[in-house]
Amino acid sequence: MSSDLSGSTPRSRALAAASSQLPAKITRPNSENAPVSEFFGCNTFGLAQMREKLPKDSYQSLLKTLDHGKKLPKETAEAIASAVKEWSVAKGVTHFCHWFQPMTGLSAEKHDAFITIQSTHHSELRVIERFTGSQLIQGEPDASSFPSGGTRSTFEARGYTTWDPSSPLFIIEDEASKTLCIPTVFFGYHGQALDCKTPLLRSVDSLSNEACEFLKLIGDVDAKQVNATLGAEQEYFLIDKNFVSLRPDLLMTGRTLLGSPSTRGQQLEDHYFGSIPSRAKSFMQDVEYELFKLGIPAKTRHNEVAPSQFELAPIFEDVNISSDHNTLTMEVLKRVALKHNFVCLLHEKPFVGINGSGKHNNWSLSNDKGENLLEPGTTPHQNLRFLAVLAVVLKAVNDNAAVLRATIANPGNDHRLGANEAPPAIISVFLGSMLEKICNDIEEGKSAKATEQSIIDLGVGKIPNISKDYTDRNRTSPFAFTGNKFEFRAVGSSAIVSVPMTYLNAAVASTFRHASGVLKDLLKTKSNRDEAIMDMIRMYLKESKKVRFDGNGYSQEWRDEAASRGLPILKSTADAIEVYKDSKKTAFLTELKVLSSEEIMSRYHISVERYVKTVDIEIDTLLEMTQTIVIPAVEKQLMALSTTHQNIVSSTLKKHHAARTQKLEATFETILSLQDELIRLAESTSSLHDESARMKKLAHEVQPLSFRLREACDQAERLVSDELWPLPKYREMLFAASLS
Repeated sequence: MSSDLSGSTPRSRALAAASSQLPAKITRPNSENAPVSEFFGCNTFGLAQMREKLPKDSYQSLLKTLDHGKKLPKETAEAIASAVKEWSVAKGVTHFCHWFQPMTGLSAEKHDAFITIQSTHHSELRVIERFTGSQLIQGEPDASSFPSGGTRSTFEARGYTTWDPSSPLFIIEDEASKTLCIPTVFFGYHGQALDCKTPLLRSVDSLSNEACEFLKLIGDVDAKQVNATLGAEQEYFLIDKNFVSLRPDLLMTGRTLLGSPSTRGQQLEDHYFGSIPSRAKSFMQDVEYELFKLGIPAKTRHNEVAPSQFELAPIFEDVNISSDHNTLTMEVLKRVALKHNFVCLLHEKPFVGINGSGKHNNWSLSNDKGENLLEPGTTPHQNLRFLAVLAVVLKAVNDNAAVLRATIANPGNDHRLGANEAPPAIISVFLGSMLEKICNDIEEGKSAKATEQSIIDLGVGKIPNISKDYTDRNRTSPFAFTGNKFEFRAVGSSAIVSVPMTYLNAAVASTFRHASGVLKDLLKTKSNRDEAIMDMIRMYLKESKKVRFDGNGYSQEWRDEAASRGLPILKSTADAIEVYKDSKKTAFLTELKVLSSEEIMSRYHISVERYVKTVDIEIDTLLEMTQTIVIPAVEKQLMALSTTHQNIVSSTLKKHHAARTQKLEATFETILSLQDELIRLAESTSSLHDESARMKKLAHEVQPLSFRLREACDQAERLVSDELWPLPKYREMLFAASLS
């Protein structure tokens, strides 16, 4: 490395600062040796706190609202608001906000102070803390600047937030303030969902209703509620802030638009599950303290495959609460990273040549007794129920694969899906060898009758072994069964998980409804209920067989086979989200009233707009970096080469030196040519008024050209003197900050 990196350039100073950064000191909540159980959830106000602080009749009234969806009585709302205010003010909270999740990929909040002015009989004014039931339940933020996908005019600013009492209130605290956050839904004047939470809650209700109806038909006559559960693993990169400040691409887009992979990446396989670097561990511990105070059950932490890549995973929870918690987790990761002089990158593919980041969604179903419906049981009936629920999920994924693919589509995930690191952009299901064999045997009719003995002979009686010994992991599968849950691995690391979970819940709910109809018809002709259930299972397994695949999802052979099976192959976001325009494919959403046709199309238009804007920003940033950073660096190198060449005496050396110059000149010519071509193509694309056509042109023409320009710029990085290259390199960002 050049001696110039001793401190005379911004890049060298960034390297020196990052290399010398020590782990930050963190403070444990409560006391130095306080167990987590002592402060877990101390910044939340949920059912446990309400049971303790509310009058008994108010608490019972709240439970009725949660159980039956009835309107919360005014007196109950006032009692809750009073208790919440006293608790918050005692903790030093000065403001409250309705915390909601508009369709921006982020959360939103508007803060209001607790204080209000009260006049005395002497016309004096005094300030008091006040928080009413109406303030708790509903707010009215300006909604004009939030995405609506054409469902409302820009000048129509009315939007409403309404408290979601099923999700705990929480306090966000930093060095400057403490704010009470009230989880809410966000909707328009005519009731249209303007957020990600409202459809999720609708899907949860639909799933419970349809699943209970089905369970009663198969013999679980006391089924009252079925809940979807979720544990969302979160992958991320940590990069020293000093480097990020010198990278316009990371600042503007969250990923590197330029950068030649370093000679060492992840090929030594030495980072995955390795000893966590001290600086990263200090950050992780700080994050976990914040999450524990918010009642978020963070469970595991470890190094991921790529250098400077890590993962955090929680214990599973109710899908609505888990979705809120994952959004909060991303916010905490980013906020705490800055305290440790890091930037946390949640983009799906921040660096080429190494693994990107996903968010594995571990999804399952449980009944009101706490039994996991995807957990094989200890009796033939429990295992028959397990197989029936499994068959329903398989059919739901098979029938709605295209829509499920669309729910994980975003510009960042396009760079990750299908690479040799992540599941392909083809939805398939992995079951494991033993369960796959059972399914095949059922399809082939090896168990013609569903007597207890035949079920045991089939292997169903031994299904509990699956969760322990017989379900291998398949990292190449986008939707894999892992013992007692499905792992939706194709979800991107930056995603708001309520979106794919809404569609998955709805797909399964719709299939439960269909299965109930099938089973009712079968029960008219079958005297034995278990045989009718087995016939339905066999029918669904045959119909969904094409979506089951246990091989290497990375291989070209699988892509070819998937095409021959007729599975939807939607390689990019631009291809995938077109599915939203197909009313037949989205009918299950409208039939269940999870989303209206208008709401589905609004999400299509928002996705198109977001894609176009994201790629436009990336192209503009790439061109700016090429013109203001890469080209000047190459010009300086060519000037230095020219001076050196003039002073060379040896003809042989002159010949070799000229070859070096010619190689750089050829690269420079390619850069200039591709830059001009990209500018022309980007300008012609931006003039298109049809947003859908513009999106497709960006995906299929502009982006591929930008990749070629990047390759040329990365070639220049390998040819230009290290001291003349101003951008922090991959080796520095990924390895020099004591993170690997």
